Amino acid sequence: MAFSKLIFISILIVCTCLISGAKENLVQFGEQPLSRIAIHKSEFIFHKSAYINVSPVLLGLEGQNSEWVNVKYTYANPSNDDWIGVFSPADFSAAMCKAENTWVEPPLLCTAPIKYQFANYLNADYNITGKGTLRLQLINQREDFSFALFSGGLLKPKLVAVSNKVTFANPKAPLYPRLAQGKSWDEMTVTWTSGYSLKEATPFVEWGPQGESKTRSPAGTITLTRESMCGSPAKTVGWRDPGFIHTSFLKELWPNMMYSYRMGHRLFNGSIVWSKSYSFKASPYPGQDSLQRVVIFGDLGKAEADRSNEYNDFEPASLNTTYQVAKDLRNIDMVIHIGDLSYANGYLSQWDQFTAQIEPIASTVPYMVGIGNHERDWPDSGSFYGNLDSGGECGVLARTMFYSPAENPDKFWYSTDFGMFRFCIANTEHDWRPGTEQYNFIEHCLSSVDRQKQPWLIFLAHRVLGYSSADFYGDEGTTGEPMGRESLQDLWQKYKVDIALYGHVHNYERTCPVFENQCMQKGSNHYTGPFSATTHVVVGGGGASLADYTATRAKWSYFRDHDFGFVKLTAFNHSMLLLEYKKSSDGKVYDHFTISRDYSDILACTVGSCPSTTLAS
Repeated sequence: MAFSKLIFISILIVCTCLISGAKENLVQFGEQPLSRIAIHKSEFIFHKSAYINVSPVLLGLEGQNSEWVNVKYTYANPSNDDWIGVFSPADFSAAMCKAENTWVEPPLLCTAPIKYQFANYLNADYNITGKGTLRLQLINQREDFSFALFSGGLLKPKLVAVSNKVTFANPKAPLYPRLAQGKSWDEMTVTWTSGYSLKEATPFVEWGPQGESKTRSPAGTITLTRESMCGSPAKTVGWRDPGFIHTSFLKELWPNMMYSYRMGHRLFNGSIVWSKSYSFKASPYPGQDSLQRVVIFGDLGKAEADRSNEYNDFEPASLNTTYQVAKDLRNIDMVIHIGDLSYANGYLSQWDQFTAQIEPIASTVPYMVGIGNHERDWPDSGSFYGNLDSGGECGVLARTMFYSPAENPDKFWYSTDFGMFRFCIANTEHDWRPGTEQYNFIEHCLSSVDRQKQPWLIFLAHRVLGYSSADFYGDEGTTGEPMGRESLQDLWQKYKVDIALYGHVHNYERTCPVFENQCMQKGSNHYTGPFSATTHVVVGGGGASLADYTATRAKWSYFRDHDFGFVKLTAFNHSMLLLEYKKSSDGKVYDHFTISRDYSDILACTVGSCPSTTLAS
C-alpha cells in the first residue's frame, strides 16, 4: 500500500468512536447480499503481514467494458470469516460520510463495497496458509477500484490491507444502452450511462438505416444526488454516484427497417468519444400481419459471473435467463420485464451491474419495464405499500435508468403497441382501485384498442392482481393482492383481455380461462372460438429465489412449475397466438398454449362482455 494511503488511514484511526446509536443497515436481511455487511462498524487493524495485490492495473485497453483481474493476498492470522471487498472509488473513507448529528462521530467507513467474496473461496487451505488468489470481474463504472482484505466477518469487519488502484482506460465512456419504444410506434429511445456532464461534453446518437447515411439526434442529460433518495441505505452506505444518464429520441422510423446506431459525446475541443456500434429493428406498423415475438418475465435481478455477492442462492438463475434470451435474439422483437429489475435495494452500484448484464438484450430490442416493490416501495413516499423494499430508492433509480412512455414517469403505468399487440402495463405500487387515476388509465387502455387491427390484448402488472397459488398469498387467505382481482376482473372480462401476466411470485403458473374464481373453459393447450375468459400467467421466476405453492391446489390452477423461466408470446397472424414457457436452465419449452380466434369471435358476446339487449323495436 502506498505511503500516502498509510498516512491517510493512520489519521482516521484516531477517530475510534463508532456511531453509538447507528441503525443497522440490514434492509431486507437475506435478500440484497451487500446489506449483510455492517460497513459502518469497520475497524482499522492494519497488519504488517497482510498484503493484497491486483493485476492488471489498467483495463479496457482495447475498448472492453468488462475485464477479469487477478487478486493475490496473504494474512498471518487467517480465518474462514475473512473476505475481500471491491470498492469504487478507490479512496473509500469516512470523508464521504457525514455524522448523523453533532453529538456523534462519523463511522470510519460508510461506503459499502460494490461486491465481495470470501477469502477462502476456491482456496481450501487459506485458513492454514493465509494465502489465496481470486479471479474477479470488473465492469467500467466511471471510477477507479481498490480491493480490501477484511477479517472479523461481515458483521464486525476489520480492515487489514488495501490493494493498489485499478482503473479502466476510458472510465467516462458511454456505456450500456437501453432501447425502449417511445410514445408512438415509430419512435425508439436510447438511454445510456456515461461519466460526462454537460459541462464537459454534448451527448448525441448517430443513427440511420443500415448501410445508408446517418443523422445525429441530441440527448437529454440528468443525474441524481443523495438528496434524490428517500432513505437508507440509498442515502447512506448504499450511495454511489450513478454518473450521467442520457436519453435520445429516434423518430419517424420506417416499419421493420434495420437501423444502426452509436452514442457519442462531443468534447469542447471538438473531438468525439464514441461507443461501439449497435443495431435494432424498428417496430412493425400497428396492425401489421407478420410474425411478432415478445419475451416476458419478472423478478430477474443480477448475478456475478465470478460468483461474488452470492448469498443463500438468491438470483443464481438471472445469468441463465439473460443468456437464454440473448442467445435467441434473432427470434425476439421485444422484451417486457414486469418489475423487480435489479434488486439493488438501495445499493446504487448494482444498477451499473444490472445494465451491464442485460446490455446484449437491451441494446438490440426494446426493453420495456414495469415497476415492482423492490424499485418503488418506501414509507410516506406515495407508494401504495409502505414497506422498505426499495431500500430508500422510492422509484427514482428505475425511472431514471430506464425510459418508459408513461405520461408521468413516477406513476409508471403506460400502454405500448407492437404490431398486432396492445400491452397495458399497470403499476401495482400505486392504487389501482375503481375511481383512481390508474383505474381510469387501465380502462382506457383496454377499451381504446382496435381489435380488428390489434386482436391480442395483454395486461401486465408486477404483483399478482389475478390468480396465484403462492404460499404467502395462501397464508393471508387469498390468491393474489387484496382488492386486486375484485377491482379489475370486470374490466378484463368486458374488454376480453386474452392474457394477464404477473411477476412478484417467483415461479411459473398458468390458469384455465377464469372469471370470478370459476373456469369458464377447461384448461388446455389450445383454445379456439369466441373469448370465454382471461388466462392468468405468473412468470416471476426470472432469477430471484423461488417461491413455494400452497398445499391445496385450486381448480383454476392448470399448470405450474417450481423453477426459473420466462414466457415467449408469438403472434403468427391476426387469428393465431402462441404462449410458450421456457426454463432458464436449458431454454426448452415446458408449457404452451395457442389461441385461435377470428375477428367475428372477438365480437361475440360472453359472460360479462356484452350489454343487455332487447328485441323491442
